[in-house]
Amino acid sequence: MPPLASAGEGHWNDLNQDAIVLGLLIEFAEDFVSGQVLCDKLDVPRAELLKRIDSLRTRGYVIQASGGRGYRLSQIPDVLGEAQVAPLLANGELGRHIHAFAELESTNDEAHRLAEAGALHGEVVIAEEQTKGRGRKGRSWLAPKGLGLTMSVILRPVLPPQRAPELTIVAAVAVCEAVRELGAVHARIKWPNDLECGGHKLAGLLTELRAENDRIRHAILGIGLNVSVKPDDFPEELRDRATSLLIETGNKTPRPLVCASLLEHLEEWLNLHETEGFAAVAERWRELSSTLGLRVRIHAESSSFEGEAVDLDADGALLVKDDQGSVQRVVAADIEHLRQG
Repeated sequence: MPPLASAGEGHWNDLNQDAIVLGLLIEFAEDFVSGQVLCDKLDVPRAELLKRIDSLRTRGYVIQASGGRGYRLSQIPDVLGEAQVAPLLANGELGRHIHAFAELESTNDEAHRLAEAGALHGEVVIAEEQTKGRGRKGRSWLAPKGLGLTMSVILRPVLPPQRAPELTIVAAVAVCEAVRELGAVHARIKWPNDLECGGHKLAGLLTELRAENDRIRHAILGIGLNVSVKPDDFPEELRDRATSLLIETGNKTPRPLVCASLLEHLEEWLNLHETEGFAAVAERWRELSSTLGLRVRIHAESSSFEGEAVDLDADGALLVKDDQGSVQRVVAADIEHLRQG
């Protein structure tokens, strides 16, 4: 797939117009939108509107037409590709080029390869199936084909390497806000990189770097989200520990809509992080955290201890007050939620 930027300004204008039409159709939901309203919003003649409707239909969007009533969006395709996701995105940097694959061993590995070859900030790798996906500490990430969202975003932040952990906190807030907006209203963040609902894992994040002494060459943000997974789709050993958007909301949400929502929220929070700093992000993280205030067990490489999770430090480390009353900084460890207090 060639870089999207090579298609020229005309291609981007078409995508933007498609996005406006699609946005209006989504906004009106079950109602028909008159062709005149759409033409007025786009400031285009009827012939151009028909081109945009046809363009969306070729991308898999089912749009009904009714004489005298206009147009209504009746189905969003549940296919993860640039043609399906791009019209749902606003004019941002994230998702300007989407590399879509039927199968990959790891979207993070492919994103690293593309970044080393010169891919730009905001390019995205998506796979319908990931055969060797991984989470923290090399653990596997299971993603049922066609039922989840597995993607990696290439980031080129202007940050020193020691501030890289902030990116995971930014991403956790963004993904949590997105899934709450999509209906998983009980979603919360389990430090450092999981999203959960009532103790059941909904999504996992994995941030990886390629850095030099004083700068990050690129960062890869991997996101694995259970979208349309039913309880029986999980391995038996995970059924009492995992959940999905479908389970939480009772509705099947098209994955392009989920993907676009994640990218738009991620862009919003990355911009906030860049302009206002980490403190603004950390404040929202505290509000969304399922870890703070709980008694936790910390499993570090060389030791384990229990205590109360009391705060997030200025660099994203978790502050835990142990049973001797000392506050410990936890930078990288597994964490187990115990009973409160």
